[in-house]
Amino acid sequence: MSPRYRERNSTADRALDILTMFDDAHLAVSGAAVAERLGVARSTAYRYLQSLVAGRFLEEAPGGGFRLGLRVLEIARLARRSYGLSEVAVPSMESLAEEVHETVLLTRRTGDLVVCVDRAESTRAVRISYERGSALPINAGASALVLLAWSPDDEARGLLQSAELRRFTSATLTDVDALMERLGRIRRIGYSVTRGELDPDVVGIAAPIRDENKQVVAAVSVAALASRVYPEAETEIAQKVLATAQEISERMAVVAG
Repeated sequence: MSPRYRERNSTADRALDILTMFDDAHLAVSGAAVAERLGVARSTAYRYLQSLVAGRFLEEAPGGGFRLGLRVLEIARLARRSYGLSEVAVPSMESLAEEVHETVLLTRRTGDLVVCVDRAESTRAVRISYERGSALPINAGASALVLLAWSPDDEARGLLQSAELRRFTSATLTDVDALMERLGRIRRIGYSVTRGELDPDVVGIAAPIRDENKQVVAAVSVAALASRVYPEAETEIAQKVLATAQEISERMAVVAG
């Protein structure tokens, strides 16, 4: 490695050190604070600061010191565009899958169909046949019911009345009034649990994911063999699913902010 490369690398490191000084409590930083942070003379600190100003990463703040510049906003906009729902959700889904040792699904609703957007599996999970891109019915399964539960009542009823409500097992609900009552219960408790309603041997536990406007835009769910999830364990898993949905929602708000 050449001395010149080491010098460039050191300069980059110091520029990053300056940029990471900013947070909610420090929207502007002074030259003196930068010199102290870097352990350099003020004249040296100002040279770094002026380089960042020239690159539009910083600008002089009206009240003195320096604040983040327009180039940072441009980079943030590009970063937000590069993050889709899966990129935001998958790390949290993988953590949940390893914690509960089951398959975790990410779903969205498109009209009267629910689409599996992504999935995460624990190394100990039993394989569940919900693949990425597969469509699930609107009236069966924990994810479908969660995605419908926070829609306006007239929209939900209209979808259910116009859709073909297939019966997959003896536990599948196909009566519109019964489904509407079920959606109300889901809203009250905040999540959905289905046992053998889509597949006879599968239990699903789902919670809503919200965007920056608090609108439900997706669902995260655990899908497991019913024999592995005793009814008394449902509440414990549901709390973990709720926490994961909240974590994904918070990350979405940051990405969209």
